[in-house]
Amino acid sequence: MDSNLHEISLRDLSKYFPGTVTDTLSDDFFIAEVRHDAILDILNYPCRLNGYLAIFCLEGELKAEINLKTYDIRENSVIINLPGNISRIYSIDEDQLKRLHFVMVAVSSDFLSSSRMDYVQMFNESISLLDNPCFEMSTDERAIFLKYFELVDVLVKSGQKGIKQVLRGIVSSCLYYAGSIWQKKLLSVERPKSAGEQSMRTKLFLEQFLKLVAEYHDRERGMAFYADKLCLTPKYLSKIIKNASGKSGPEWIDSFVILEAKNMLKYSDMPVKEIVYKLHFPNASVFYKFFKSHTGMTPSEYRG
Repeated sequence: MDSNLHEISLRDLSKYFPGTVTDTLSDDFFIAEVRHDAILDILNYPCRLNGYLAIFCLEGELKAEINLKTYDIRENSVIINLPGNISRIYSIDEDQLKRLHFVMVAVSSDFLSSSRMDYVQMFNESISLLDNPCFEMSTDERAIFLKYFELVDVLVKSGQKGIKQVLRGIVSSCLYYAGSIWQKKLLSVERPKSAGEQSMRTKLFLEQFLKLVAEYHDRERGMAFYADKLCLTPKYLSKIIKNASGKSGPEWIDSFVILEAKNMLKYSDMPVKEIVYKLHFPNASVFYKFFKSHTGMTPSEYRG
C-alpha cells in the first residue's frame, strides 16, 4: 500500500480521461462520460481531489467511500464530493463494472467562487451535505441532467472564445437544479429544529470554518487560529459553530483529526510514529490517548 493518500488535481483527471476538456480549462473544469475502463483505478484508492466532484450514474453500480462512510451509487443516482474529503470510488461486482456508464463532473473552488453562486442558500446547510452526499434522480430529472451535459460537451468542444464565463453560468444553473433535488430529499431526513432558523451569515461562517478545518486540521487545533482567519474572536466563533451545527468547534476539529488518523491507519503501512509526526502531535503517548478517547481503541487495535 502507498504510505500517503493520493492528492488528485483536476488536471490529473483530464490526463486520465483525455479529450473531454480543453487544456485551458483543465485546472478549473472537467467533464467526462465514462464507461468501464482500467483507468478508473485512479479513484480506486483513498484520495483527495482539489475541487468539487459529482458523479451521475446512468447504468451499473459503484461504491463510494467518503470519509470512511460507504454509499451505493446506483443507476440514476448522484453523489457529490466536497474538497478536503477523503474519498474512494470502486466496484466490487465485475458484471456491474462491465455495464458501468456514468458522467463525472469536477470543478475547482476558484471556478465556483467566481460564479457568485450562493452555495449556502443552495444547499441550505453545508453540514447536511457532508452527511447526505448521495441522492437519486427520477426519470425526468435524469433527462434534464443529460441535456445539461450534452450542452456543456458541445460548448467545450466548440473552442468558443470566453468559454469559461459561459460554462460558469451553465454549471451554476445545473448545481442549483441539483440542489433543489437534494433539498427535496432532505425533507425526509430528520434535522435539528434550529436548521431553518439559522441566519445566512451564520451558515456562511460555518461553511468557511469547515473548509479551513479541512485544510489545516493536521497542524492547527486551536480555535484562535480559525477565528483569526475569519476575523472573529474565538468566543464568538465558538458560539456560531455550536448554534449552527450542534457541535462545538473543537469537536469538529477533533473529528477531522480522527478521520485523518483512521485513514492513515487503514490505508497505509505508515508507522504510528510517522502518523504522530504528520498530525503534529507532541509525542506518541498524547496521540494514543487522543485516539483511544475518541474511538475506544488504541491505534494498533484499530489497525488490527
